[in-house]
Amino acid sequence: MPKGASPKREREYEKLEGQFKQEGRYHGREEEVAARIVNQQRAEHGETQGERQQAGAGHAPDRDLPIDGYEHLTVEQVKTRLERLSAVEIRKIRSYEAAHKQRKGVLAAIDTHK
Repeated sequence: MPKGASPKREREYEKLEGQFKQEGRYHGREEEVAARIVNQQRAEHGETQGERQQAGAGHAPDRDLPIDGYEHLTVEQVKTRLERLSAVEIRKIRSYEAAHKQRKGVLAAIDTHK
């Protein structure tokens, strides 16, 4: 695990590595695959150094979206706000959702909203 990983991510890494060895998956590459999975999770949750710097510099990924505080909204809250958006704004939300959170409920609501 890279420096700066939280104890929680360390435990996840060790658990995955042990699980892969026990199941005989990824023979000889257990450590690498476990590290990749945990690093992907860290990046998705903004726990990497680059993500923290970007957020600290005011470049949060949801900053330019037409819905304020989008990152912290539930699927239902997003659905209710879609009605007020233009087609261009909805495309922007869909693009962001598909690239970041990938919530099926939001994507389905956007696709049926058209």
